[in-house]
Amino acid sequence: MVVVEDFAAAETKVRDGIDSSRLVVLQGQERTHALTAALAGAAEGRGPVPVRAHTPPWRTLVVIPTYNEKGNVEAIVRAVHSYLDCDVLIVDDGSPDGTGEIADRMSAADARVKVLHRQGKQGLGTAYIAGFRFAIEHGYERVCEMDADFSHAPWDLPRLVFASGDAELVIGSRYVKGGCTVGWDFKRRMLSRGANLYTRMVLSSGVRDNTAGFRCFQVAALQQLDLAAVHAQGYAFQIEMAFRMVRRGFKVKEVPIHFVDRRVGQSKMDGKIAREALLLVPKLRGRVPKQRGEAGA
Repeated sequence: MVVVEDFAAAETKVRDGIDSSRLVVLQGQERTHALTAALAGAAEGRGPVPVRAHTPPWRTLVVIPTYNEKGNVEAIVRAVHSYLDCDVLIVDDGSPDGTGEIADRMSAADARVKVLHRQGKQGLGTAYIAGFRFAIEHGYERVCEMDADFSHAPWDLPRLVFASGDAELVIGSRYVKGGCTVGWDFKRRMLSRGANLYTRMVLSSGVRDNTAGFRCFQVAALQQLDLAAVHAQGYAFQIEMAFRMVRRGFKVKEVPIHFVDRRVGQSKMDGKIAREALLLVPKLRGRVPKQRGEAGA
């Protein structure tokens, strides 16, 4: 394990090649106790668990869309709360496997867990938009996107949130120094890299990982976007949201992560989602006007 004082130091270490699963971030916690807790968490397969969840200076909501995630929804919420003092909103699209019922039981037992039920599969993009609106309506200052399948490491979540002090959008990026993918075959790596290269060339937004789904937004910035105009789903939704933030004049920061192929269940990526992203990109320049937003904090 590598012990660092705060999340700024952790960022430097990850960019230098240290796996974030080996980082013990003190952020005000006593060194010996923090190291002991992290070693115990790693031994249990839970990662470098802190003595207590890190508390950001902003009221934070983590949005987790679900569809047939009964095998891991409880575990991911527990993991999030182990690392970050926040609320979690589960947006369930009528999962026939009972994910919604499990989420309701969790919510009844823990006020930090919120549930939004929707009828049928309505898509990842609309799930996140619903989560953004919930964050705006309930006075949150930060809202995060995160998968339910552990492809996004819960110990990286505080890194994204704490990095948002000077950026309206923070992306957990596979394609900046220190970032990578784990467990992907050659075809999937090339598809993802090719999609991002194509997007960077067409949009010239400066964002390296446009399709990443691990993000933290400043809610004040989202309030300045026309969320009703966002209709894309899947990869295309992530591309469009990042581009809208850039066109609005907001700062986008990318922090490196190790993206691990989903631990439980099956990928929901399909050809339709890939085609949507391919066709959307050239239209975005004309669809999204260039404006100057008011930075938040």
